[in-house]
Amino acid sequence: MSLLTDLTKAQKVYDDLCAMLDKNGIKYHKNENNLSIGFFATGEDIPMEFNVRVDAGRQLISLYSKLPFTVPDEKKNDMAVACCVAGCGLWDGSFDFDYESGEMYYRMTASFIGSDIGEGLFRYMISMAGKVVDRYNDKLLAVCKGYLSLDDFIKEEDTEKKD
Repeated sequence: MSLLTDLTKAQKVYDDLCAMLDKNGIKYHKNENNLSIGFFATGEDIPMEFNVRVDAGRQLISLYSKLPFTVPDEKKNDMAVACCVAGCGLWDGSFDFDYESGEMYYRMTASFIGSDIGEGLFRYMISMAGKVVDRYNDKLLAVCKGYLSLDDFIKEEDTEKKD
């Protein structure tokens, strides 16, 4: 595809995403220069922040949620393992842990190369991300703060995956 075609398609995906959010009354802030939006959601416990970016060059829509804590040096090894354990049971998306900075993210992507995407995919991505982040943000924070041991986190995950 040509660069112009890629940009046109990406702009349409971005406009459709914004229209879906408007239609559903979701308040968001947007940056049209880099085709991104950000919004907040309230789960069962910790507020969640989401950012969605449409990448024209790679023809991807990416959703990120930075977890609201930074892992201290002494917990980085435990959190790296917890990140992997949490990721093993996910149906979609992944947890990314930046060992250097101590930041952890949930990430989900979808390609729109050669396809039309719309409201159904946007709803799915936002819903799935909300469920995953809400399920794990407090557990991962507890491991990070030392309130929940890594071994207990792993045992809980093993038990939940068997159910």
